[in-house]
Formats: sequence, C-alpha cells, structure tokens
Amino acid sequence: MVPGMARRSPPSISEPTYFILAALLDGPLHGHGIIKCTLRLSENRIKLPVGTLYGALDRLTANGLIEVDREETVDGRPRRYFRLTDEGRHVLSEEALRMRQAASVVMSRIADPGSAFS
Repeated sequence: MVPGMARRSPPSISEPTYFILAALLDGPLHGHGIIKCTLRLSENRIKLPVGTLYGALDRLTANGLIEVDREETVDGRPRRYFRLTDEGRHVLSEEALRMRQAASVVMSRIADPGSAFS
C-alpha cells in the first residue's frame, strides 16, 4: 500500500447475496434449500425466484465465494449442493462487520441526536 493512502474496503454485497451466503454457513445446501433458508433468515423479505437464485449461484461460484460440494440425482433430476468457500466466509464476515458498524453509527445518533455536532 502506498504511504498516506487509505485502504479501500471491498464493496458491500447485496442483501440477497448476503442471505444466500448466510444460508450456507451451516453446511452445503441445494437450490431449494437455499431458497427456504434465505427466506427464513431474512424474515420473509428475500423471496428468490429460481432463475434469480441460479444466476446468483453461478456468479458466486465464478467469484470463488461458493463452490459445488456434490451432485446427486433425485427422481431423475440432477441436484447440486453448494458450500461456502473460505473466501465466501471472509466476505460474509466483513459485510456483517460493515453493517454492524454502520448500524452503530445510526443507533448512537438516534439515542443522542445532538452528538454528531458536539
């Protein structure tokens, strides 16, 4: 890093991506399992259509945040299970920290509205 230059933090991730990654914290899941877990974790805010989910899974796989854990055939249909990579866990952790810090700023200003100008 160049002296005097501030370190750039990675860009924040979208809420659906955040919850897809969070769904995989407990272990590998297939698409339908990810949809159900994401819906539960987001308290029914994130309702992922199948096409949107698989587009996101392809992007997350290409970016090295998740990977295919295994494939199996159920009722003649292929089912892929995805798992979080170490990089995906790191990105998710960094995003959770960023959101916690941002929420802390707002909550402290709500508790003491005049504190920003003291």
